[in-house]
Amino acid sequence: MAEEARNPGRTIPLGMILAFTIVTAFYGLAIFVAVGTLDANVLAGSRTPLSTAAASFAGTPGLLILAIAALVAFITTGNAGILSASRTPMAMSKDGLLPGFLGRVNRRFGTPHFGILATGAIMIVAIVSLDLVTLVKVASTMKIILFLLVNVAVIMMRESRIQHYRPTFRSPLYPWVQGAGILLYGFLVFKMGFVALTLTGAFFGGSLLWYVGYVGIHRRRDSALIQVVRRVTDRDLEPSGAALESELREILKERDDIVEDRFDSLTHECTILDRPERESVWDFFRGISGTLSEQLGMSEDRVYELLVERERESTTALRPGLAIPHIVVEGEGVFRMLLARSREGIVFGEDKPPVHAVFVLMGSADERNYHLRALMHVAQITQDPGFDEKWLAAANTEHLRNIILVGERRRDASDGA
Repeated sequence: MAEEARNPGRTIPLGMILAFTIVTAFYGLAIFVAVGTLDANVLAGSRTPLSTAAASFAGTPGLLILAIAALVAFITTGNAGILSASRTPMAMSKDGLLPGFLGRVNRRFGTPHFGILATGAIMIVAIVSLDLVTLVKVASTMKIILFLLVNVAVIMMRESRIQHYRPTFRSPLYPWVQGAGILLYGFLVFKMGFVALTLTGAFFGGSLLWYVGYVGIHRRRDSALIQVVRRVTDRDLEPSGAALESELREILKERDDIVEDRFDSLTHECTILDRPERESVWDFFRGISGTLSEQLGMSEDRVYELLVERERESTTALRPGLAIPHIVVEGEGVFRMLLARSREGIVFGEDKPPVHAVFVLMGSADERNYHLRALMHVAQITQDPGFDEKWLAAANTEHLRNIILVGERRRDASDGA
């Protein structure tokens, strides 16, 4: 539904909170009037308590007004239900969970017409097949389970610590709100009765068979739950969640209208090293000179000499934990970048704290202006208060690359790739 809203990070939470508050107030007032108007026995035996209450003091006109209001309410609810329900298969088809045709959008109306037809057909089958009470209970049970799973999903996504999970709205009082929701929804599901639970279980069983039979063949997916298990059981396991990370990164780019620029291209192409041991800055320079010499077409000794000369002029360790060695190389139109992480730390001086994040920038003299802009980009990304923690916690070099790609910085349109 976020695709259908402007500024969904603000609009959807605000709309939900206002709707919940206003509807709860109306429900409370309506129940107050019905209880105060009707005798307890009459109220207990009525399936239309509001209409019965209206008829008791306003006669037939009151009954008709409530009946019309109920019909209008059902129409608006059905409209919203079709809108949201049809977007579910549309989104699932994009993720490879359902056939691709369900994600097609009508060119004239801009609606997922196949998704609307599919969900409408399911609704018609349910209405024809079930009596009213069972239909209401089954629909309510599925809706409650959906709400329950939303709370579970929030906990899974938070605890997975996936780098690219960056919602614009965060639920307050986490995880107490979600825990209370899971318990209360679980109690409501239990109260729905055997028939509703059986039919709902059959639906979920069919969904599971579809997932195993269709999704298992067409697409291998990772999940936040798997990320949580890996994090709890073994911190050194090499994660296979690249697909999930890439998917979330694409969502961020689309949501925030991120257009990749030259610095993004540099980040995609650059070498990233994970240095396992504590070492001096000179040993580090010697260790990376071979890699840089191949990229720059220079001798390894010359690259090492330039790095040492620049460091001796003034240290490139700009703050605790961060260093940005940068050198000018021969040639024209040359600009390269190398990233490195050292969990144990690189010593840039006896009186300086160890450095864990190193950005090595190399450019020819004619790229001096872009050299300064690249320095600005690095500074903007690394000034994030959580950068150091994320950098050290990243599972592998691709996760390090992703930290830079989605880091918050100002992108210049004239700096396009």
